[in-house]
Amino acid sequence: MLVRERAHAKINLALHVTGRRQDGYHELDSIVAFADVADVLTIAPAGAVSLSISGPFAGDLPGDGENSVTSAWTLLSEYSRQKGAPITPVNFQLEKNLPVASGIGGGSADSAAALRGLIRHFGLGISPDELSELALRLGADVPVCLLQQSSRMRGIGEIIEPVSLELPSAMVLVNPLIPAPTSKVFSSLNLQPGQSFGAGIVNLHDIESWRNDLTAPAVTLVPEIAEVIGSLNFQPEIICSRMSGSGATCFGLFESLGAAQTAAESITQKHPPWWVVATTLLQ
Repeated sequence: MLVRERAHAKINLALHVTGRRQDGYHELDSIVAFADVADVLTIAPAGAVSLSISGPFAGDLPGDGENSVTSAWTLLSEYSRQKGAPITPVNFQLEKNLPVASGIGGGSADSAAALRGLIRHFGLGISPDELSELALRLGADVPVCLLQQSSRMRGIGEIIEPVSLELPSAMVLVNPLIPAPTSKVFSSLNLQPGQSFGAGIVNLHDIESWRNDLTAPAVTLVPEIAEVIGSLNFQPEIICSRMSGSGATCFGLFESLGAAQTAAESITQKHPPWWVVATTLLQ
């Protein structure tokens, strides 16, 4: 049978870096939501594990070797073998609609979609705690991408609390199509192990008090991010704008989808090479 999963874009509405642990991982306090734009993953039985990639950003991913999707199969295969019920090979077909290394969790969302799809495909029974632990081994953002619902995410991504956000759902996503590798952005913070940084989120309902502590280091690597935010702030009916994740994608919240679509058209006219999408947040 065919199983299809949508890997929705993860949007960091807030991303506060509170420090760096002794093991080198950064401690975060983040508000995460998901947009109604997504990669699409299809899973089918096969004689060997394989991956085919299509879509507008297919060329930015390697077509062979291990990637976020096949890594999920490898991890789940090891887990199921230990449980005495090994899974069989599958073919993954990934429609890559989200830009790569763009701060909207494309790789993490794809990993999570692979886990969800494989569990459905094979009818596996895995407890939520075990599944979250497996997901975290694939990446810090994978557990929250499994849920695909608005959440507060703390620690290194393992502490997830669903939240209800009273925000306008219309949104414009803009990326200048210049990669901002996560590891380089975090390195630019130059935090030492054990060092504290900023305060966590104080008010879950005051978006104006939220921030993204990775914006300044990301702008040093990709100066165009500042231009993207400026372009969003110039649009009528903009409520707020901010960079998502480690960049370079930025978002703007708008009062209505019509206003978001008008803004997206305006930005596209002025910056044709950029990736610009008017969408909504999942409720």
